[in-house]
Amino acid sequence: MLKDLISKQKEQKERLLLLPYIKRNKIDQADKWNKSGLIKVILGPRRAGKSVLAFMLLKSQEFIYLNFDDERLFGFKDLDYDEMMAELHAIYGPTKNILFDEIQNLPRWELFANRLLRSGYNLVLTGSNALLLGRELATALTGRHIPIDIMPFDFKEFLLANKYDYKSDDIALRYALLEKFLRRGSFPELVMKDLEPNGYLDILFDSLLFKDVVQRHKIRFMEPMAALASYLINNITSSYTARSLSKTLDFKSDVTLEKYLSYLLESYLFFSISAYSHKFGQRRKSPRKIYAVDNGLISAKSLQFSKDSGRLMKNLVFTELIKKGLKPDHNIFYYKTKNAKEVDFLIKDDLKVTQLIQVAYNLDDPKTMKRELSAIVEAAKELNVTELQIVSWNRKETVKINNFSVNIIPLWSWLLDQ
Repeated sequence: MLKDLISKQKEQKERLLLLPYIKRNKIDQADKWNKSGLIKVILGPRRAGKSVLAFMLLKSQEFIYLNFDDERLFGFKDLDYDEMMAELHAIYGPTKNILFDEIQNLPRWELFANRLLRSGYNLVLTGSNALLLGRELATALTGRHIPIDIMPFDFKEFLLANKYDYKSDDIALRYALLEKFLRRGSFPELVMKDLEPNGYLDILFDSLLFKDVVQRHKIRFMEPMAALASYLINNITSSYTARSLSKTLDFKSDVTLEKYLSYLLESYLFFSISAYSHKFGQRRKSPRKIYAVDNGLISAKSLQFSKDSGRLMKNLVFTELIKKGLKPDHNIFYYKTKNAKEVDFLIKDDLKVTQLIQVAYNLDDPKTMKRELSAIVEAAKELNVTELQIVSWNRKETVKINNFSVNIIPLWSWLLDQ
């Protein structure tokens, strides 16, 4: 019965509220919107801490909780929403605060949420599909919601979870934790419980792929989708086009390949960016670069890049930029100069290019140093940009070259904005 399920989930909620949690950096931003009258939509990959953030947001007040990722709810076909609300109030009382977890599993959820909002409810929703920011929200909630993105721990949160004060002088421990962050990733449960990463992340990756892609989009044949996901995780930071992927993976249609790729991006498993150009048409035609949501997934699922520190570091810098609020193809791109030299990340603020970031694990080889400096300075000349950074593993210096200053900064320092 629905009443029994709600009661069991209420017990689970009470247990979860008693657990110790790491304060997320997003909580202050989210708290500002708590009494706004808007629907708070917390979005991000599974196991990134969306529910915890929602609990932190509502813990000082009584609130209704229902998790639509509970497989027992799947047995309630043609669920009557008025009956569901009556059962929820019978157990929780007259409170108008509601947390609905993984709302994308509820058919026509956006219309239901809009009706509750008009009835005076304070709604917090979580979802594991970026499409919630697109068509489904746009249909009914335009101007009535605020999206709050949550990702796996950033480096400060990771250090806090490991009880390390980042202002400490214990450099050896700092680098040991940085290595762990680089290779194991930072999904909260993995970090907090110090779990074996490969088993946990293997299962998580497959769960994300099945629940948020195959099951949600009713894909009949899983093998092509699994092949695409496997190829991407093994080619992180590489360039691709839909046509090249389709040919490599023997897809029958470029259109199908593009559709499957869009599903993977919606699920937060992957991100992609285009090459920057002043001309929008040129951006659309350029090869894109692929990144994974978390380095731990790369280490767990990749056959070839688990020990490639350079690629892992580039992926890590990208995900940290996303955690800072940058959006692919909006204010973060890569850049290719007229002479085909590449800069890893171009940062844009409104219409202005403000920063170029190059990532190089080891700069000890003079040839590597020359190559990285040449690319970023050439790009700076073409774009008239003066804020230039090369993020390295442990090197710190400022290099003057051709009237430009290039700041070489250790990864840990860049992560902590030191």
